[in-house]
Amino acid sequence: MAVFGVLAAALGAVGLVAPDVQLALLGLPSPRDRAAGDLTPAFLTASSMAALNMGVYYVLAALADWRAFFRWTVPFRLLTCAVFAVAALTGRAPGAFIGVGLWEGAGALATAVALRHDRRGAEAATPETRPAS
Repeated sequence: MAVFGVLAAALGAVGLVAPDVQLALLGLPSPRDRAAGDLTPAFLTASSMAALNMGVYYVLAALADWRAFFRWTVPFRLLTCAVFAVAALTGRAPGAFIGVGLWEGAGALATAVALRHDRRGAEAATPETRPAS
């Protein structure tokens, strides 16, 4: 969670400070190369600010060991994976969005596996689940 949070916050900051870099990472043209009235820079600012905020939320949740938050992220990150993949496959977004979707999907699965592992470890450590001697 903390690693994802730091990466999300960092990429959000990159999008706010150096939007050309962020767009290049996604395979999109620079705002300088866009037609008048193109609102890509505004959408990039909004999504970058959202990523920065989300990254901070993830880091704070990790520091607080807020397991409920971790669980909530799994289905929504899988949804993000699906939406980004479909957008890329249908031509609505550049092919680089497949990578973003796969990153989200891998993060969701890693979170689910870690939560399951932690839950099993906690269950094994409780007296109620140990056999009587």
